[in-house]
Amino acid sequence: MSRLPQLARELRAVWMLLAVSIALAIASPVFATSGNLLNVGLATSVTALLAAGQTFVIILAEIDLSVGAVLGFTAVITATTLRHEPTVIGVLIGLAVGAAVGLVNGLLVTRARMPSFIATLAMMSVLSGLTLSVTQGNPINVTDYSFQNIGQARTAGVPVPVWIMLVVFVVFGLLLARTRYGRYVYATGDNAEAAKLSGIAVNRVKILAFMISGSLAALAGFVVTARLSTAEPTAGTGLELEAIAAVIIGGTSLAGGRGNLIGTIVGALILGVIDNGMNLLNVSPFLQSVVKGLVILFAVLLDRNAAVIRGWFPGRPSPPSLGGARQTDQLVSN
Repeated sequence: MSRLPQLARELRAVWMLLAVSIALAIASPVFATSGNLLNVGLATSVTALLAAGQTFVIILAEIDLSVGAVLGFTAVITATTLRHEPTVIGVLIGLAVGAAVGLVNGLLVTRARMPSFIATLAMMSVLSGLTLSVTQGNPINVTDYSFQNIGQARTAGVPVPVWIMLVVFVVFGLLLARTRYGRYVYATGDNAEAAKLSGIAVNRVKILAFMISGSLAALAGFVVTARLSTAEPTAGTGLELEAIAAVIIGGTSLAGGRGNLIGTIVGALILGVIDNGMNLLNVSPFLQSVVKGLVILFAVLLDRNAAVIRGWFPGRPSPPSLGGARQTDQLVSN
């Protein structure tokens, strides 16, 4: 029975999503229609892709502020490549650029021993400047029909970006939850020194996490560019904050060692549902930022004060958490 309270805590973002959705369905009959829900999924896909990669990094107690700039930079590189090369080449080059940026970020954090906040903030500035320099601030049109289908086509009535989002979360969710690398991520985020003593190549784990983050940011850039048929130099501006917010709302701890991709996709959906609902209710755009900020504060409050809140309900002893400590203990015992 103790498993139920643990599961409830880990999936509290699901309860938040259900509560917000029910409230909006009551407030606006349009919200619960299939067409509108597909629009929510489509609008959420980009943030969710960025947040998926960000989850790996944050579980390691690091942060990647460059994902928005990576999105814009890889979008421009891919759009330029597609003028002369087929779709597959453009996509591969874009993914390679995203992974290369992640590799540099990882090396700066592990080899140069720079705080990830500073390293990725600097990378964000560098990439944003390069993107504007290459394009002179002008958008690059994309006429490749096959590439446009990434953002505009539908399969079984569902937009392709939604399918991409779901596939990414299944694949990388399994990577995080069911593989040795995933266990290493949790162990490193929980206690990097103990993980290193147990034989884990901590630096490699971190570098690969940053490469995953960069690659998924490039994939998000494909979706944005394909939807607009244009590579906008400023397309990713501010999206890194949306991605981090989705990860935090989803229950991943900024202290590291705890989190999962199910919570992250739910966190991204919460932000998407709130945006959609406020638009349906004609809420002022200025107040929308206020509401989203309050939601983020509420999620962090729950995360940081979960033990205190549980103490308000006597007779319910707090079971041990499902964080990375258990992962570390298992690795050491093995």
